[in-house]
Amino acid sequence: MAWDFSTESKFEAKLAWMRGFVRDEIIPLETLDLDRPTYERITAPLKDRVRDEGLWAAHLPPELGGGGFGQVKLGLMHEVLGQCRFAPAVFGNNAPDSGNAELLALGGSPEQQERWMHPLLRGELRSSFSMTEPGAGADPTMLTTRAVRDGDEYVINGHKWFSSNASIADFLIVMAVTDPDVSPYQGSSMIVVPTDTPGVDILRDIPVMNHPTHYGRLDGGHAEIVYTDVRVPAENLVGNPGDGFRLAQQRLGPGRIHHAMRWLGQSKRAFDMLCERAVSRETHGSLLSDKQMIQDMVALSAAEMAAARLLTLQAAWVMDTAGASNARIEIGMIKYWGAKVLHDVIDRAIQVHGSLGFTGDLPLEQMYRDARAARIYDGPDEVHKATVAKRILRGYSPVEVPTEHVPTRAEAARRKFADQLDAVTANL
Repeated sequence: MAWDFSTESKFEAKLAWMRGFVRDEIIPLETLDLDRPTYERITAPLKDRVRDEGLWAAHLPPELGGGGFGQVKLGLMHEVLGQCRFAPAVFGNNAPDSGNAELLALGGSPEQQERWMHPLLRGELRSSFSMTEPGAGADPTMLTTRAVRDGDEYVINGHKWFSSNASIADFLIVMAVTDPDVSPYQGSSMIVVPTDTPGVDILRDIPVMNHPTHYGRLDGGHAEIVYTDVRVPAENLVGNPGDGFRLAQQRLGPGRIHHAMRWLGQSKRAFDMLCERAVSRETHGSLLSDKQMIQDMVALSAAEMAAARLLTLQAAWVMDTAGASNARIEIGMIKYWGAKVLHDVIDRAIQVHGSLGFTGDLPLEQMYRDARAARIYDGPDEVHKATVAKRILRGYSPVEVPTEHVPTRAEAARRKFADQLDAVTANL
């Protein structure tokens, strides 16, 4: 099998433009205390420039208003966007809106796309993906939220949390059980629910490690929601009844590639800070860069990031050429390996900066708290490792004698080459 991660020179020029644009126009926004109206006013002309470059909502096909990029190109884009938390939104690629737009593009009716997807792409609406439940966690087969058909409506009852963005969203895409009598993989469905629908009770934004008190004025948090007799039209069902699990997998697979490449962007930014500090800070008679322990951090970080990058691009290439269903091992590997690399590189950068790295005077402490979540969201490391291992082990069969057992191999080799061995012996 040939592997080809190359892109044409025209796209390489776009990536170069993105790097400068993110560095010069978007990263400086991190240092400002902006409210939502001010943020929108500043970023509106930036979004126009992205559109002029043909890079807006690049994850969707051109007929739906996007760039029609494959996963390799999207991965390389997200490596650049991952340097700054504001960048994905400026490029129309911010979660969860980008994933929800993809979901509606895959399974939504023309009416749903017109009412929800296109305004979402234009930045006129915000959305949330409401799937996770307190008792289900990473196992979607344990969902208990129910959506019962009642005439021309669905009635939804259930309890969700970590519905990211819900507190500022205009609509939610809710995953609920519509048929409890079939396999859990076939009994759940996706339903669009406007947030102002009676019975939708957004209880709170859950305090989390990277936002322990409040999410601030720009971001929606990870909301806890109770749905009580929520009635929505039956035409709000996305796709067909029972499509929920299939649509979720189609939504989450590409998202994990984008996560992994954004993590590389963050890792590279932390790595640059690490190296800059190493060649600048002198202690105990020499620069940090002269210390072998620091050199080990630099070399190890560079190798781990290179491995993560190649793993992720390979997964993207397999998705582009063979489809997401044939890339499950690769997607699983990049999820847990990429999260580990992100955490470890940032941790080393903090260590090299000493007390300065622990303060809010550098972005490293916020990056570190953000990085810890990467090992949990979109499936914890352990789930992905188990999935990868199980799929790999399917290619092996049990044996009574190990395949590489030397005495057994030697006996087989003697039989295979018996004539030649006998001829040698006869000539002695």
